[in-house]
Amino acid sequence: MTTTSALLTQAVQELAGAPKEGLGEERESRWRGRRIVRVGEAWHLGALLLTETHALATAEVLRAADPGRRGYTAESARARAERRAEALRGGFAEGDVVHVGWSVIDVDAVDAGVASGPLALIDGVPSVRWSAAGGFMPLDAYLRERVPLLRGGVD
Repeated sequence: MTTTSALLTQAVQELAGAPKEGLGEERESRWRGRRIVRVGEAWHLGALLLTETHALATAEVLRAADPGRRGYTAESARARAERRAEALRGGFAEGDVVHVGWSVIDVDAVDAGVASGPLALIDGVPSVRWSAAGGFMPLDAYLRERVPLLRGGVD
């Protein structure tokens, strides 16, 4: 049986050289205000973010941008624009993709039969819940589909 850890390690090896996206964390100070600062980078594979050492569950994804002077018809649009501006203030370049609110997946727990983030053992098979409303699919098949898609722009 292939373990979750082994599948993710293989995926990381296959992703070497593929483009990564920024990992951000929210910070706030009296002098600099609210901002999202870079704390690392990861490969984005849908519900998963992979670093060389960790698997993370994807949460909020945004693109750093200046909100400009626009009129907003919805408060949610104003809030999204402010989040993009926080990433810009935190040091991300205009247009950078930023992941915020991600969480570390306990891969060892998954291999022991305990679900963590979008990963779980389903009938002994490492599996991923690929969307909040979606069901589980085998992690091996998920990675075989996602890794080549991400590598598509590399070779």
